[in-house]
Amino acid sequence: MSRRTPDAGRPTAATTTTYAATAATTTYAVSGMSCGHCRTAVTEAVGALDDVTSVDVDVPGGQVTVTTGGAPDDTAIAAAIDDAGYTLTGRA
Repeated sequence: MSRRTPDAGRPTAATTTTYAATAATTTYAVSGMSCGHCRTAVTEAVGALDDVTSVDVDVPGGQVTVTTGGAPDDTAIAAAIDDAGYTLTGRA
C-alpha cells in the first residue's frame, strides 16, 4: 500500500527565465560632417536601424555615439552613415 501526498501527480508551475538584453554604447569616428544638417542626417539614418535606442552626434569632434539594445551591428551602422553621405572610419 503506497501513500500519496496531496500534490502527487499534479503538474507543477512552470518556471520562466527571462534574460534582459544588455545595452551597448559604441562611439564611431565619422568624417565629412560639418554642420547641423550633418547631425540631423546621421541621427535619422542611424536611428532608423533596428535595435538602435539612441544616437548622439558630435559634429566638431567627428564622432557618433550609438546605443543599441545588444551588440551593435557595425556593418549596418557603417552602411547607414554611408547612405547619409558620410564615412565611418572606425570605432573611436
